Amino acid sequence: MKKQVLICGGAGQLGRDCAAVLEAAWRVSAPGSKTLDIADREAVLEAVEALRPDVILNCAAYTKVDQCETDRAEAWRVNALGPRNLAEAGATHGALLVHVSTDYVFDGRRVPPEPYTEEDAPGPLSVYGQSKLAGEMAVREIAERHAILRTAWLYGAGGHNFLKTMLRLAVSDPERVIRVVNDQYGCPTWSRDLARQIARVMEAGVCGTFHACGEGFCTWYDLARRFLELMALPHRLAPCSTSEYPTAAVRPRNSILENRRLKEEGLDVMRPWEEALEEFVALNGRALLEEVNA
Repeated sequence: MKKQVLICGGAGQLGRDCAAVLEAAWRVSAPGSKTLDIADREAVLEAVEALRPDVILNCAAYTKVDQCETDRAEAWRVNALGPRNLAEAGATHGALLVHVSTDYVFDGRRVPPEPYTEEDAPGPLSVYGQSKLAGEMAVREIAERHAILRTAWLYGAGGHNFLKTMLRLAVSDPERVIRVVNDQYGCPTWSRDLARQIARVMEAGVCGTFHACGEGFCTWYDLARRFLELMALPHRLAPCSTSEYPTAAVRPRNSILENRRLKEEGLDVMRPWEEALEEFVALNGRALLEEVNA
């Protein structure tokens, strides 16, 4: 009989890809955040009691980084309290808790291209990063069986992300010069590739903290340029500095994560970000254009 997985945040970008990847080998329950609010302790306990999953996979998060600076209560409610509730429910029933975290737990002050590994001390600069780190700490404190996967620069066919923003800007006015930050470095990660990596970790049943990102690194400008080239769209891009594009939340200048522990465990299935991006566009390019033109 297939084992049961409860995917929290199942309606989101990553949650949908995880459900699609896992459904062949697992019995999947994937409620969206409107159906199961992970910050509602009683609702979480009731859901886990009823389902008795072998694995709880937390893809739910409040990821609007700039809004977190002003909506701090909601950021902490979802990103810190939510994982605590899942950890408590998982510990009660002996489930493995797989929790998705972020590069924003680091300050990014390390000089690129030196990456951050799982052994490096976190030091978040934003409310988003602080709340996600608090979620990690709750998982480690309460869930004896847990795997935390930190990822970065996530994009996919569903939801909102950087690539879709670039596409909307290029389509709406091909003559407009789109200024894109060229001094922040990170590892673009396709949500479907991350879903496959999560599946591998779940199958192995390993515990601990892991980095799980696309291999290699680039700047936001590099990523936008390559994506729009693959989409074969007329566009005008211009690089700019972080100081020229101020935001409410401080972003890490260096978000390069090394998947060291996955490699040491023989579990790494991530691939070069350029290769993943090419397949993403080949499979989803037409649908993305239809979406932005709708």
